[in-house]
Amino acid sequence: MFLVNPAASSVTPRTRVVIQKALAADHEVILAETIRRDHATRLARQSVEDDFDLVVVLGGDGTLNEAANGLINSKTALAVLPGGSTNVFARTLGLPDDPVEATGILLETMEKNPPKLVGLGCVNGRYFLFHAGMGFDAAVVAEVEKRGRLKRYASHALFVYAAIDTWLRHYDRKKPVFRLKHSDGSVIPNSKFAICLNTDPYTYLGSKSLKLSPHAGLDQELVTISINNLSVNKMLGLVSSAIRGSTAFHNYSYIDYRPDVSSFIVEGHRPFPYQVDGDYLGEVTSLEFSYAPKVLKLITPNPNLVGL
Repeated sequence: MFLVNPAASSVTPRTRVVIQKALAADHEVILAETIRRDHATRLARQSVEDDFDLVVVLGGDGTLNEAANGLINSKTALAVLPGGSTNVFARTLGLPDDPVEATGILLETMEKNPPKLVGLGCVNGRYFLFHAGMGFDAAVVAEVEKRGRLKRYASHALFVYAAIDTWLRHYDRKKPVFRLKHSDGSVIPNSKFAICLNTDPYTYLGSKSLKLSPHAGLDQELVTISINNLSVNKMLGLVSSAIRGSTAFHNYSYIDYRPDVSSFIVEGHRPFPYQVDGDYLGEVTSLEFSYAPKVLKLITPNPNLVGL
């Protein structure tokens, strides 16, 4: 199945046709296009019922997330092509940002390497490929989605603008929002912003990757980062460290950094926003996280992510 989100930022009719022809040269291909939110999950589940070997997704990270959730614990594998504005997961897998160029690499990988079983994070029953965010970054994503039409034309600039605007006007930076309870019994009583990583980098700003953890990978348990100070100096320092690839911020007193996390619970002091793989999912008062090993068959040209 060639699963396409025609509304994704970098998907054009020409790109779709070129990629479909390339895939069809040596494979039987059925085209499926999404028309609404969560449609990719339904299409992926249909591919499982119809015994498809592979679902190739051309879309953004949100479409990829939906498709992955439809393929959990199935024999049908997932393959990724960059079709969105940031393409975090595709780039993490080592694919270029150009979807046609990425198709050539994908076809070569399919010839040489079988799919690999990888682990994913799960929050309240929703699996995620690369990260889930709670608090500030989810509020930023919510602001970006309010301006969805601009995303196709000014994606990275829009995210920077939304981050500044959210910090100034749309998020309470003074009061802690939630607590984190880990499975070992330890509690982080106050947090204003937290990230749960399944892979690294966290995201990309243009060509720059924001790397937060050397411990995150598709064959490793989760990494949690909890932040309790959103002052401008602290946030700029964190972003600067991430761009440089420095992990010095792990030792900051206002940050709790934990690798190898199998499960934890987030309890809100009040309702808080959260996002999964860059998709805003609304406000909640609690979340349950867990790591699910070997639940998705994935075509990946980057063996470092899965310990090969």
